[in-house]
Amino acid sequence: MRLLRKPDLQRLIQERGDPAVTITMPTHRAGDQIQQDPIRLKNLLDEAEERLHTWGMRTAEARSLLEPIRDLTVLEGFWEQSSDGMALFRTADAFHLYRLPLSIAAEVKVSDRYHLKHLMPLLSGDGRFYILALSQNEVRLLHGTRDRVDTVELEDVPLSLAEALEYEDPERRLQWHTSTARPTGSLRPAVFHGHGVTGDESHKDRILRYFQQVADGLQSILADAEAPVVLAAVEYLMPIYHEASGYPHLLEQGVAGNPEDLSAQELHDRAWAIVGPRFRRQRQEDEERFRQLQGQGSDLASTDLVEVVRAAHAQRVDIVFVAVGLHCWGRFDPSTLAVERHDEEQVGDDDLLDLAAVQAHLYGGTVYAVDAPEVPGGGKVAAIMRY
Repeated sequence: MRLLRKPDLQRLIQERGDPAVTITMPTHRAGDQIQQDPIRLKNLLDEAEERLHTWGMRTAEARSLLEPIRDLTVLEGFWEQSSDGMALFRTADAFHLYRLPLSIAAEVKVSDRYHLKHLMPLLSGDGRFYILALSQNEVRLLHGTRDRVDTVELEDVPLSLAEALEYEDPERRLQWHTSTARPTGSLRPAVFHGHGVTGDESHKDRILRYFQQVADGLQSILADAEAPVVLAAVEYLMPIYHEASGYPHLLEQGVAGNPEDLSAQELHDRAWAIVGPRFRRQRQEDEERFRQLQGQGSDLASTDLVEVVRAAHAQRVDIVFVAVGLHCWGRFDPSTLAVERHDEEQVGDDDLLDLAAVQAHLYGGTVYAVDAPEVPGGGKVAAIMRY
């Protein structure tokens, strides 16, 4: 599964289109529902085409724009690789597809920018964590949310102690041009067989160098991530990996024991027992902080959507709760800070809740995209300002 990362979201935030199409939908991992998923996408594409007509596009132009997405409905093997949700983004110059480890509502949006509020739980607030299952014989990286877990495909990461030390020489790495199959069926550079480690090296030193290679290989995956990593390993290996890793969000507490004996779901359940209370505690603290500020009548707390949209644009929003299942249609003019609100969606409208969430995230704020009853203050949005 290709993970959605902060650089991906930054790119999606910055891309503009005339128009930009956003399609989200739930998908299924197994069962008869898999056969219905391409039909659901076809229906969403029909809706997207109608919206593009309203935007002012002719039928031929709209169909041409949507053609790369429509091709997916008949792509062999595509739907057998599904996760729990899918998000597709299309402009005349770009097409992005992400499989998501969370169920997501089926929606179509046509605007001058992508709509991204549904993706926020994956990147901030209490959205995600990683499990690094590490032994001398095996390396697995799992991506988890509260309810889901997926295996992350690893590249440039040794999968065992023997493999790591077999091609440890940096000069040999420069010679890797061919590819050989890994046990998972994916490809990795061919291994050159050479001299091993010297006989006087301690076993701990060998493990440390192996773990350093693992940590180095994970940098590209974890770059720009703020998600906690739970280490699953036998106890004597844990401090060695902590010594090797420079990832700032590697938790001290881990899942002790041989991870080779545990399934992905078992690892998820044990790791969630560690990270779940941390997530809940931070969110509860943020909710309580909002309520205290609101109770004091402080200007730093607001449930006024117009004020929050303006504050998010001005980089003032520190924390924001937005209702993920609702929309507030309107328009925002950044040059004048004027905000219009409409009872019904009009051509060219934006979801102001989505806009507030995206702008807050863009400028380093924490975003909690939650069900409407979970927004503190009883409204559709609640924000804590920096000043």
